[in-house]
Amino acid sequence: MKKKRLSNPSATALRDSRLALRTNSAPIGCHTSEEESDRWDSWRIWLRTARLVKMKQLVAQQPDGNKQMHFVKAKGILSAKNGMNIYRGCSHGCIYCDSRSACYGMEHEFEDIEVKENAIELLDNALQRKRKKCMIGTGSMTDPYIPAEMEIGNVRKALSLIYEYGFGFTVITKSDRILRDIDLFQKIHDKAKCVVQITLTTYNEELCKKLEPNVSATKERFNVLLRLRDAGIPTVVWLCPILPFINDTKENIAGILEYCAEAKVRGIINFGMGMTLRQGNRQYFYSQLDRHFPGMKERYIRTYGTQYILSSPNNKYLMDFFRHYCLQHGIMHDPAQIFQYLNTFEEKQALKQLSLFG
Repeated sequence: MKKKRLSNPSATALRDSRLALRTNSAPIGCHTSEEESDRWDSWRIWLRTARLVKMKQLVAQQPDGNKQMHFVKAKGILSAKNGMNIYRGCSHGCIYCDSRSACYGMEHEFEDIEVKENAIELLDNALQRKRKKCMIGTGSMTDPYIPAEMEIGNVRKALSLIYEYGFGFTVITKSDRILRDIDLFQKIHDKAKCVVQITLTTYNEELCKKLEPNVSATKERFNVLLRLRDAGIPTVVWLCPILPFINDTKENIAGILEYCAEAKVRGIINFGMGMTLRQGNRQYFYSQLDRHFPGMKERYIRTYGTQYILSSPNNKYLMDFFRHYCLQHGIMHDPAQIFQYLNTFEEKQALKQLSLFG
């Protein structure tokens, strides 16, 4: 996408210089001599090296949940559906996480965070090449608001680019660290559309700490939803997975739904009361059942064997309750409708202009 030219030459030069610092290249439209080009090449190498050294210095400073990190140079950043993963791996420790599954081909320990050191440069280039504005998403495989993000800041840099180029944004997280970027969410939403998606699975705080040990507790995530509501940022809640024999109760679902109603969430995603297990995440899940719920692994094996989809015995009753509650409170609950909403780009400036001539 071509950037809008500024009328003030000095402002243009300042903008191009800032872009140069961000993308490690000479200013746009700058006709450099061979000597000047060499100088920019040297500056680019120095800046990249300094960034990498800074990120690697952070490894020793991370809290216990994020001690392992490694750095890679990625070939691309946006998927065919405009999703991105700035990091791979996670330190949240959720016992049910599907992203541990072997089918995703992660070639390192799940808790060993992979940092894409050139992610921002790749995103800058990708957004410039986009012919049509769209929603950019992150968080479907790896929660971007891991502890390291608060020092590395790649998510915030990505948000700044998304705002600058006029794209929309949506993110899935369990962390209250997301509140750091509420100012950028508001800017993006004023210009286009920004939707924050929060996962809520367990109303009971003590049980939540067992299932999702290294991330914000449910009440903290509820407070995030309230802050976003008050800031005018639309939200969607993922009410999944629901673990059979553990949190598949009416009390649990009712507590979460009450949070959602109070926070005025736009929609709640649930594909059925249950969970999925496959090679990779099944082994980790069972090890955590042995640790926190003695005898529960054997009950799962007796009930489900090696099934991929593990539906709760209470599925029908809980789903009827869930749908009825959503209808009563005007909350979207059809996954297809919610995904259509999440994927639909809105350019508010264009809509405002049309309304002036409507």
